[in-house]
Amino acid sequence: MSEEQASLGRKGSAWAPLREATFRRIWTASLFSNFGQLILGVGAAWEMTRLTNGNPGMVALVQSALMLPLMLVAVPAGALADMFDRRKIALFGLGFSSASGALLTVLASQDMVTPWVLLGFCVLIGAGVALYSPSWQASIGEQVSNDHLPAAISLGTISYNVARSVGPAIGGVVVKSLGAMAAFAINAAFYIPLWIAFFFWTRKHLPSRLPPERIDRAIVSGMRYVFHAPPIRTVLFRAFLFGVTSASQVALVVLIARNQLHGTASTYGLLLGATGIGAVLGAVFVGDLRERIGTERCVRLFSIATGAVLMLIASSTSLVVVCLALLVSGAANILTVAMLNVGVQLTAPRWVTARALSLYSSALTGGIAIGAFLWGSVASHYSLATALTASGISVIATTIFGFFSPLPRGDAEGQDPHELENELHVKLDLTMRSGPVTIEVEYDVDPDNAREFYEVMRHVQRIRMRNGGFNWTVSRDISDPALWLERYHCPTWGDYLRMRTHYTQADHEMQAKADAYNRTGQATRVRRWLERPYGSVRWQADSPDPRMGPMGYIGP
Repeated sequence: MSEEQASLGRKGSAWAPLREATFRRIWTASLFSNFGQLILGVGAAWEMTRLTNGNPGMVALVQSALMLPLMLVAVPAGALADMFDRRKIALFGLGFSSASGALLTVLASQDMVTPWVLLGFCVLIGAGVALYSPSWQASIGEQVSNDHLPAAISLGTISYNVARSVGPAIGGVVVKSLGAMAAFAINAAFYIPLWIAFFFWTRKHLPSRLPPERIDRAIVSGMRYVFHAPPIRTVLFRAFLFGVTSASQVALVVLIARNQLHGTASTYGLLLGATGIGAVLGAVFVGDLRERIGTERCVRLFSIATGAVLMLIASSTSLVVVCLALLVSGAANILTVAMLNVGVQLTAPRWVTARALSLYSSALTGGIAIGAFLWGSVASHYSLATALTASGISVIATTIFGFFSPLPRGDAEGQDPHELENELHVKLDLTMRSGPVTIEVEYDVDPDNAREFYEVMRHVQRIRMRNGGFNWTVSRDISDPALWLERYHCPTWGDYLRMRTHYTQADHEMQAKADAYNRTGQATRVRRWLERPYGSVRWQADSPDPRMGPMGYIGP
């Protein structure tokens, strides 16, 4: 590929990732699953409206039921996606959603669906989607080149919103002509093409040389990484705020159609379709706007637009005005969500990408679930217009946080894994569960450079903590001010070995800065200690040594 072609690949069309066959097949099939989810949303919301006589709180809970699993299941799903074959995890999640949708269809055919049964199956279907979603998002980087990654992420949102632009309208027609049961059946069937696409994807799964972590340890390590990575932590916080404050639109749009515009299920579908068309138009420009304006400025601008649109909707009874407002809102919403998603993917290293994305998904959808309940309650106790107006003001108010915690730009530089070159010399019989393990690193630093060295070590601290280290400290010898000692712990030997696989090129460069202060010009001295080494010594002289073979010699 020439330099000019490479440049075009980086800056080119938003549709460039579709030239890569695997991504194209999965992306195309995802359109069907997105159609199915949106048709389910229309059917479930309208059915809940019928079952509860339009109770705003119960109607809003449909959106909460669909979103809440994304908050609760996404985190363990992200850990599983990082630990095992992402293709198999995606297959299981899609199969579970399809089976749950099929069972809901059977219950609907027997007239056994009640409001709480409907909410329960929305939770189950949402749980399957939550299990599949981190595996799909984290595997995008395996299906396209790094140059096409931002565009591919944008296409993922376009896929959803292409479906949203016409899917709700189709859902409204289906519900009006065939009933909610047909919407449930379509939902169950439309997961199947995507399941087939993943089934025939020949993924090169490179299993780790280390055994997989326990699920709880994997979740904790992902959460610790995010906690000690300020850029990702900022993205998650801003995503949660945006989800909570803007959730009124997605949760109450059915009531806008029914009560404010006095429409039918087709009106509801039309409003969602307008939102989807706006989202498609907005998603096409994610890359260009991000490059020209910057992530932080874009998110502030779109938050203001979203808030203004919500207040406009609250005061309008015109179908045309509301549709145009939702068109703008759809573009602003998807641009915000897509840019936050890109920020996570380009900031997190590959070993923790799925967990970081699952936490992002949990923050966003958890915010939407909480916000849907909040604004539904406001609408129940006051009015629909009050809820929409208060939501709009809240969205605009979130721009204040951009001045205190701006979003990272994220460019994926330095996030490639870096293999440590120093070999481990081990003469104790260790297992993966041996531990705790203490690591000490000595530095010989010119006292005149002490302040600069200490500032670098503060960055090294974050690297150790987010990659798996605990109880990090740095000490200075009171009798020899040139001697510094870095010290941290790992719970087990296996945890330390995994930690060594987590370092990225950027981490290596920061470590090189610290090593550069070593005035001896030689490699820093590293010592590794086994704490509480009960199994590595003989407590009495005549105790058998577990390393002794039957002939009295020490085995390997």
